[in-house]
Amino acid sequence: MENTVIELQFSLNTFYFLVSGILVMWMAAGFAMLEAGLVRSKNTTEILTKNVALYAIACTMFLLVGYNIMYVDNVEGGVVPNFGALIGSAADDADHALESDFFFQVVFVATAMSIVSGAVAERMKLWAFLLFTVVLTGLIYPIEGYWTWGAGFLSELGFVDFAGSAIVHGAGAAAALAGVLLLGARKGKYGRNGEIYPIPGSNLPLATLGTFILWMGWFGFNGGSQLFLADKSNAIAVSQIMVNTNAAAAAGAIAALVVCKLMWKKADLTMILNGALAGLVTITAEPASPTPMLACILGMLGGSLVVFSIVALDKLRIDDPVGAISVHGVCGALGIMMVPFSNSDASFMTQAIGLVTILGFVFIASYIVWGIIKTLMGIRVGEEEELSGMDQHDCGIDAYPEFVTIRNK
Repeated sequence: MENTVIELQFSLNTFYFLVSGILVMWMAAGFAMLEAGLVRSKNTTEILTKNVALYAIACTMFLLVGYNIMYVDNVEGGVVPNFGALIGSAADDADHALESDFFFQVVFVATAMSIVSGAVAERMKLWAFLLFTVVLTGLIYPIEGYWTWGAGFLSELGFVDFAGSAIVHGAGAAAALAGVLLLGARKGKYGRNGEIYPIPGSNLPLATLGTFILWMGWFGFNGGSQLFLADKSNAIAVSQIMVNTNAAAAAGAIAALVVCKLMWKKADLTMILNGALAGLVTITAEPASPTPMLACILGMLGGSLVVFSIVALDKLRIDDPVGAISVHGVCGALGIMMVPFSNSDASFMTQAIGLVTILGFVFIASYIVWGIIKTLMGIRVGEEEELSGMDQHDCGIDAYPEFVTIRNK
């Protein structure tokens, strides 16, 4: 009887891992739709191509090397991971199948890379982006992942990041910022005397759909990070995580709506969408321990902060077409530093050390890689290609061909 119960728990935990991974994989569609809606129509096919390709590359690189670097045969509390191990097999007393753990982890690394895609949209060479994808997903992300979730030195120090506000979202934003600084702004975004010219997205219904898909996928992102389900205490914990995740997203959207109304007397849909995502990123650092009311407060803080952050980055002439650096970087940092308010095992000093270490490492490593790629092959398309659109330059296919103006030959 005892063996039957153990096998049932093993099966339930494994199934929960797999279903949660599928939900997180669905976030790839959310990022694709959100980004496709927030770029101009002439760049839609290219942004969709990037999202499909980066997911495929991330899954392959993490399978070949990334998972091994992050988790397999590493020294607890170490700094340098083991680069030579294979995935191996699960221990006899494991609570779930090792393959389900890999599947759940691989979709996280794809999420980190998806964040980069939106920030560098509309002016980066497709193949330069895909080459960077290989390095981030196969090396940079797994190293900082080992320091935290792989039982490295930040984990031993006591750093807490339940589902990846810094490990996934902050890392993606740091890599994106490094690329944006080397890449420069889109043509026509900023004037010579400090003017900021809006470049509206082409399809706000698509962006809204993408946001709802991400919101849905986040239940797997945060809920699955509990890692277990098949007993009473873990089932209650998962339920609490789901409630808090939803509450923070809703509060973030409301906060962004109110801030926009107070600042501009308008309900800016793009800011509201980013407000919901900001609330989700903020709660991701610790969705298990807050009360639902605190989760709402955290979501409101994130949803308010993201509006000011997007405006501030524009004033600094840091061009981020979808607001990814603000949503995932700034609000990811907020979430990390809010953890001690609900989790007594975390300290502000430890959280700050972990945050600076992760963001600093990923930014510096990414800046170096972007710099090397820029030297070898360039990272930005030419002015004529940018003007005509990335779809024709990189893909040769228009997303909306019936709306393309026929040029005189």
